[in-house]
Amino acid sequence: MTDTRLQFARTVNDVLDERPDTSLVFAEISGQFFPGAQRRHPDRVVNVGIREQLLVSVAAGMALVGMRPIAHTFASFLVERAFEQIKLDLSHQDVGGVLVSTGGSYDIAAGGRTHQAPGDVALIDTLPDWTVHVPGHAREVDAALRLAVAGSGRDYVRITEAQNAQAFPVTPGRFALVRSGTHATVIAVGPTLDPVLAATADLDVTVLYAGTVRPFDLAGVRSRVAAPADVVLVEPYLVGTSSWLVSEALRDVPHRLLALGVGRQELRRYGTPTDHQAAHGLDPTGIRRSVSAFLG
Repeated sequence: MTDTRLQFARTVNDVLDERPDTSLVFAEISGQFFPGAQRRHPDRVVNVGIREQLLVSVAAGMALVGMRPIAHTFASFLVERAFEQIKLDLSHQDVGGVLVSTGGSYDIAAGGRTHQAPGDVALIDTLPDWTVHVPGHAREVDAALRLAVAGSGRDYVRITEAQNAQAFPVTPGRFALVRSGTHATVIAVGPTLDPVLAATADLDVTVLYAGTVRPFDLAGVRSRVAAPADVVLVEPYLVGTSSWLVSEALRDVPHRLLALGVGRQELRRYGTPTDHQAAHGLDPTGIRRSVSAFLG
């Protein structure tokens, strides 16, 4: 199985060669993947150094002159540190671009809190008209990137080391039906699918897979849920980030919602990504424990 970050690099290198209107702006991070692209396209591949706010502003400037920029660094630096530039230089000016992060919520656990960004999707969610991809497989990374670059809007592609055994088509606005059941509906986002499937293997539940969460599949969720409904939402970032959209989809349907994700309590031990996953209850054991308690 291809590493997701390596797939990102391969796809971006291909896109830069295929489309003269594309550009890449990065801040040292992942620079080892692009020396060839820098030689071939010195005017379209820019390393701004460790200046993440500038990274987003340069990308927005390129968009203003008609280019399709890809801006890339760790999630904590790309979204959290440079959020003002995302808000003003991209959203407020109403120009398009593709933000691609790596590191996820706690992939770089040894880097400490500075390198962890469980709130990135929640921050992007405060801005209108963003498409948010959370690919759960390397093939989905490739598909999401190509789809984002081919568009003209604002896209955020969130890449993590963890990935599922199976890839699904990247179809914004539509979740994939993985399993049908009658007792509850579980929405698994991105790389949480495999832990969800392991945790619910013997339960009579419907499992939906969301590789793209904005736009949210309101109609699909509604069509798969019968009243009264029990819904479990499992996200690999800040707990409850998409809860409001589940409620919107089911606003006329009596329902209960259990939201699982990265907790709001900060973990101050470095540990490993696996340690963090277990501590937040996002491993199969933790998910099973929460789902069983919720369903009684």
